[in-house]
Order: sequence, then C-alpha cells, then structure tokens
Amino acid sequence: MVERARVIGVPVAAGDLDGVAGVVLDAARAARGGYVCLANVHMATEARRDPGLLAAMESALLCASDGMPLVWELRRQGHGAARVAGPDLMAALCARARDETLPIYLYGGDEETLARLRQRLAARFPGLVVAGAEAPPLLPVRPGPDPETTARIRASGARLVFVGLGCPKQEFWMAANAPALPAVLLGVGAAFGFLAGTLDRAPSWMRRAGLEWLYRLGREPRRLWRRYLITNSRYLGDLARERLSRGAPPT
Repeated sequence: MVERARVIGVPVAAGDLDGVAGVVLDAARAARGGYVCLANVHMATEARRDPGLLAAMESALLCASDGMPLVWELRRQGHGAARVAGPDLMAALCARARDETLPIYLYGGDEETLARLRQRLAARFPGLVVAGAEAPPLLPVRPGPDPETTARIRASGARLVFVGLGCPKQEFWMAANAPALPAVLLGVGAAFGFLAGTLDRAPSWMRRAGLEWLYRLGREPRRLWRRYLITNSRYLGDLARERLSRGAPPT
C-alpha cells in the first residue's frame, strides 16, 4: 500500500519497496507512462525553493521516500513508511521485469558506467531485456522536450526507463519527456554507479541510521560538503517551521 503524504510541503509517498514497485509495474504493464521521483532531503529542500522542481514532483506518478529523515517524519505523522532507495528499487524492478519480460532502457551516466552496468545486470538478472542504453551529451540543468531521444525509446519497446542524470536535472527531463512515452520513467540518480560497481555504497547500518550522506561526504568531501551542510540545515529549519505552524513540537 502506498499513501500520499507531504513533508515540508512537498509530496512524498508513504509506503515500502513492494508497494512502490507494484504501482510502477501496474503502470508499465498497461503502458500508461508517467514518472517516479525518489525524494530525499536534498530534493525536498530544493523543491521548497524552486517552483519548477516542485511542479515536477507534483506531476509525478509518485515521489517515493528515498531518505531516512523523510521516512522518520512520515512515521511521526502516523504513516507506515520505509525507505525506498534508488538502487534497491531499480534492482527489484529489474528482477520483476526479467520475470515478466518487460524491456528496460537505461538513460544517463557515461559510456564506461553504462557498459559495466549492462554487464552487472546481465549477470545478476539473466534474461533481462535491455532494449537500449545511452549516455547523453551534457544537458542543461532544466532540459526540455527531447523528441529524438523519446522516439528511440518508443521504438525500443521499453516499458521501464531508468534515468540517471542526478537531481534536479533528471526530474526536469522526466517531466518534459514523459508525456511522449508509454514507458514509466524512474529518476534513480546514483543507482547506475552503485549497481555498476563504480561507486561504493554505505554499509547497511549507516543507511538504516540515516547516515548515508555522511559516508558519501567522507568519500567526496570537496564536492559534497557545501551541499550537505546547506541542505541538512535548511531541512531542519523547514521542518521546525512546519511543525510550529501546525502547533506540533519542533523535535
């Protein structure tokens, strides 16, 4: 079961991996299209300040909760929620796509990562149909409609399209191009690197404790320190203001 909810004013679905995968597969089987965002603290805080990103999230098939702070807040609100991480959702959907012969498409990353990802997926999910894979050229932060790419994806017969462009680029790309596709698009961010083995994932205990950001910061401090310092501080401030506006305790 997946419930619609909101955290700091942005849409976040309360559910678990099986529930989210079920919604995605129902749409994929029926060729209804749509797209799925995987919301974490970074996406939520950015959407609070960017009306375009918020609109993209509002128009999504659903925004799964890929971040323990969001899950904790959903639980505090009384929802049954579990973290739905990009790599876990992608792996679960690949397994089901293999079993149901639903072709998938990979869009994002670089050529080396895509080559390794295809090898890993073939070994892990024998029989999985990868209808296509492409590493796009450098795209603007807010990509618009891309008729040439959507034509290739449509011609491939793919029913699930995994998009690994990073937030918020992938959300803007999906929002602009989903209307032209019968496939379900999923913005999985760094999942390409994790499943390809080009990125190390945090230990499971750190993921459960909501400390994956700290692990990634330790791996890439120069690139990520500013993002996590600003994002985490903004989230705590936004959450405190939201609770106070409802008359709820801020902690």
